[in-house]
Amino acid sequence: MLEQFTDANFSGSVECSATLTLVDFWGEECAPCRALAPVLEQLAIENGAAVRIGKVKVEDNPKTATKYGVRGMPTMLFLKNGEIKEMLVGFRNKAAIQKVIDAHK
Repeated sequence: MLEQFTDANFSGSVECSATLTLVDFWGEECAPCRALAPVLEQLAIENGAAVRIGKVKVEDNPKTATKYGVRGMPTMLFLKNGEIKEMLVGFRNKAAIQKVIDAHK
């Protein structure tokens, strides 16, 4: 199951984590965001504890989206120890996302 990150919990949940965390910045009206959700669910199951995967709803959490320069959705940030390892903007297939996960775990 995907974690839910917010402006209130992002710093403690994501920025302080030593585990690779994939954060999906998404929007309610974004069709590619809806298409990406089941892909991320599968990746969360398949990767287990090796990676954390969560979502930030941009409309409800503008502070975090602005801090990370999110301009398009979906935007996936890969963070570890507070450092951005990679950023992907737009829909990506499961294999492309897994490749980034594997490179940074």
